[in-house]
Amino acid sequence: MQAPAVTPDPLHLVIGDEELLVERAARAALDSARVADPTAEMSRKPVADLTAAEFAELVSPSLFSEGRVIVLEAAQDAGQEIADAILSYCADPADGVVLVVLHSGGGRSKAGKSLPTALRKAGAKVTECPKITKPADRESFVRNEVRMAGGKIDGPAVTGLIESVGSDLRELSAAATQLVADSGGVIDEQSVRRYHRGRADVNGFAVAEKAVTGDRAAALEAVRWAIQLGVPPVLVADALADAVRTIARVTAHPRTDPNRLASQLGMPPWKARKAQGQARGWAPAGLADAMRIVAEVNADVKGAAADANYALERAVLRIVEARERR
Repeated sequence: MQAPAVTPDPLHLVIGDEELLVERAARAALDSARVADPTAEMSRKPVADLTAAEFAELVSPSLFSEGRVIVLEAAQDAGQEIADAILSYCADPADGVVLVVLHSGGGRSKAGKSLPTALRKAGAKVTECPKITKPADRESFVRNEVRMAGGKIDGPAVTGLIESVGSDLRELSAAATQLVADSGGVIDEQSVRRYHRGRADVNGFAVAEKAVTGDRAAALEAVRWAIQLGVPPVLVADALADAVRTIARVTAHPRTDPNRLASQLGMPPWKARKAQGQARGWAPAGLADAMRIVAEVNADVKGAAADANYALERAVLRIVEARERR
């Protein structure tokens, strides 16, 4: 019995500006088209470079019915004429053509801003690709990469891997996949240390742990080693902010069971238990100061300070002093 023909979704809206995820979504559209037609090819065009006539030619049916995937880049820059042409086509898409519209989610013109809403109404398959900036989202990304590669990873290994590799999603994805292959599928903190020596030994989370527990000498030594080893200042600043904010969240729920607290705050139980221990040495006034300090150093390492490394050292010492404040 012959398998039924597979018809790919003719319209795709990829919205967001996380480059790796956007590229994956475009590639997934091509892979889907090739299930129906293995000869399908992809062509890419920035919307700002297209006229309505050129767009019409791009999406017109082929004489030989070859499958095609047309990717329109930076659709947020669309003017009214090309936006109207895209929406007119979406009302009656051509057979054998898959249209993929990449849109950042913003837009300068009214036409560019309104495209996502109109494409959703036209029945486009939507893939959300928001920028990953929060530590928790980055951790979720790593977990998902490991899962897709067929492996498992625990919480300390996730944080260690991020600190070892950095925040670039392509590098994190490659490292996660390699670790799954090299570790037999089960990744723990020792696996990360074994395969990513150097930065993994002194990372932002190590600096943050020493700072929030009030160990002045160890915190200063750790931050200087992190700088020497080349750990990006922004990752150290992120770790400091995550540690202080986690303590602040935990102190709002005193004497709560760590497993229940983890569920309430949306964090792993091991992280909740660790934060509860760290929170015991903090007074409200000092914690409020620390919150201001991590906000300031976050701006400093992103360009507000002339010397990001000096700003990190100063922030670490100020956090230790804040912990001593009663």
